[in-house]
Amino acid sequence: MPTSLREYRSRIRSVEATRKITRAMELIAAARIVKARQQAAAARPYSRQITQAISAAAATARSNHPLLTEKTDDSNRAAILVVTSDRGLAGAYSANVLRTTERLIARIHNEGRDVALFCFGRKGLAYYTFRDRPVVASWLGHSDRPTFDVAREIGDTLIQEFLTENTGVDDVHLVYTRFHSMIDHELVAVRMLPTEVVEGVTVPPPEELLPLYEFEPSPEEVLDALLPNYVHHRIYAVLLQAAACEHASRQRAMKAATDNADELIRLYTRNANQARQASITQEISEIVGGVNALADANVLET
Repeated sequence: MPTSLREYRSRIRSVEATRKITRAMELIAAARIVKARQQAAAARPYSRQITQAISAAAATARSNHPLLTEKTDDSNRAAILVVTSDRGLAGAYSANVLRTTERLIARIHNEGRDVALFCFGRKGLAYYTFRDRPVVASWLGHSDRPTFDVAREIGDTLIQEFLTENTGVDDVHLVYTRFHSMIDHELVAVRMLPTEVVEGVTVPPPEELLPLYEFEPSPEEVLDALLPNYVHHRIYAVLLQAAACEHASRQRAMKAATDNADELIRLYTRNANQARQASITQEISEIVGGVNALADANVLET
């Protein structure tokens, strides 16, 4: 048997083993997308209600809450939370987020300000560590299954950084991927602090009346309690959106890898069949040649 035929069969076995892995990862990502979308949908009613409550409290209090107003002191720094994945094999998901972050960093530098980087996910941390760019804080191991506890920890860190006088930051930006559908993802770079509570985003239908709120003990104290929670929940919603996008990107990447493996198996099988046929043809030719040689020898002897 020719060596080339053995090589083709070895390659076919190797590609088949790889195909099993990519197919399994595709199915796992598809299952996790469903759960991530359900969590994001379950969080929307709370987000709508807390936004309306904060809008009403802010309109009633008419106070200059530190999380709602621009900072008067100029620290000349901006914070950026970069939301990437912990693992690879998700196509260009993390690369697109990092590319958008680089554009935001360039814009902030053009304004004459420095950047303080905060990373969620190992891909972002590895990217900036490799380039010797300092990262203030990072949160790893939660990109595919984010929890509210992690979102609260991130929110408290960013709020503390924003409220620190002189040595803190002027504003806080988020860079993440927003999930619309399995194939439609939107890269978003948005300013989170100072908070801009836009009631128009969550306006109820015309037949639904806006709730009337009575604040006890005062709208100012209600804002003090609700605004940090609002920031925590907003970050949590961002992490859920990013997780759904990561799973969708990984499913597409693994499906493409599985399809490529199928194509390679077909190609190697065709080449193996051709090599086997060539080997059989050569063996037949050798047998026929030997028979003819024996026949010619017998004729000469007679």
